Amino acid sequence: MDKIKEMLENTKSIAVIGLKNDETEISYKVTMYMQEQGFKIYPVNPKFEGETILKEVVFEKVNHIIDVIDMVNIFRKPEFLAEHAIEILQMKPLPKFVWFQLGIYNDVAAEMLKNNGIKVIQNRCIMVEHVNMK
Repeated sequence: MDKIKEMLENTKSIAVIGLKNDETEISYKVTMYMQEQGFKIYPVNPKFEGETILKEVVFEKVNHIIDVIDMVNIFRKPEFLAEHAIEILQMKPLPKFVWFQLGIYNDVAAEMLKNNGIKVIQNRCIMVEHVNMK
């Protein structure tokens, strides 16, 4: 719990990999909640590149974002996480934290990130954890 609290208290910007432009999708609902709580959101989804989701321009890949990102939040199937870990490790500067949403875990990808000084949470919902911190 201490790591989750540290991560949420030290995050202002969140890149969201796998955000969909559909209000019924959990990725949309969770991201909208985080945005409403004051976090700056950076949508990442190649299917919607250049469009807007939640009034923010969508990026093709997380390593295309030039702003400093504190956390990367991922809504993708576990088999895609190693590829995303490689993209995350190409970010300049590296994010401090990476969060794999509820039901999403990949120990290989998590170790790649941890070995580069990034703190990782797997298989937890960021919205639920944020609500529980209040």
